[in-house]
Amino acid sequence: MGQTEISRSDISMSETELPILYSFRRCPYAMRARMALLCAGIRVKLREVRLKEKPLEMLEISPKGSVPVLQLPDGQVIDESLEIMIFAADTCDSQNELDVHRCFSEDHFNLIRDNDSMFVHHLNRYKYASWHDGADPMEHRDSAQMYLQGLENILMSQPYLAGDRMGFVDVAIAPFVRQFSMPEPKWFVEMPQQRVVAWLNDFVTSELFATAMVKYDQWTPDSPVEYFPKDQ
Repeated sequence: MGQTEISRSDISMSETELPILYSFRRCPYAMRARMALLCAGIRVKLREVRLKEKPLEMLEISPKGSVPVLQLPDGQVIDESLEIMIFAADTCDSQNELDVHRCFSEDHFNLIRDNDSMFVHHLNRYKYASWHDGADPMEHRDSAQMYLQGLENILMSQPYLAGDRMGFVDVAIAPFVRQFSMPEPKWFVEMPQQRVVAWLNDFVTSELFATAMVKYDQWTPDSPVEYFPKDQ
């Protein structure tokens, strides 16, 4: 995966000029976008949506109807989570943990590609088997676990997928591994991939995760403006 053609924007702007982010707190795609924006120091006006009640304002700028959607002050719309992460990383200081230039390795993007395709395919059929005719949740759990073994192999020699500290690739993948841990929490914490278990625990107990997961009320056109992060 190469760098997108998204243009850089000046993120030192007044509150009236802030980008607008349509998000859903529990969606892993929206989760990783929020964390990238947070790491990059990009404040946004957050509009928390319910996926069964998608606001027309969001659908008008992104007809595909999925979150996250980031609308920049100049009207430009970024509606893919990885592209939002790239935008955030590419506008932040080079010392930031999600520094795009340090983290754009072929190996990292292969991990993200496999997460977003193969792992998510099996995750959905494991966690939501009733939504997929004929899906055997245990079969899909085993297949997803094969991907986790690849992460385990990397974590044998370093604490994070990105290296010695959390980076772009960790934030891109961890929200989906968190989803995988939910159907059978006891089984997950006892599975052979113990480095993955410890890595995920570090992620979900981090200040970054806690700040990204603060609850917001559902947005409507009459709602007061909500900012993310809430405190500056």
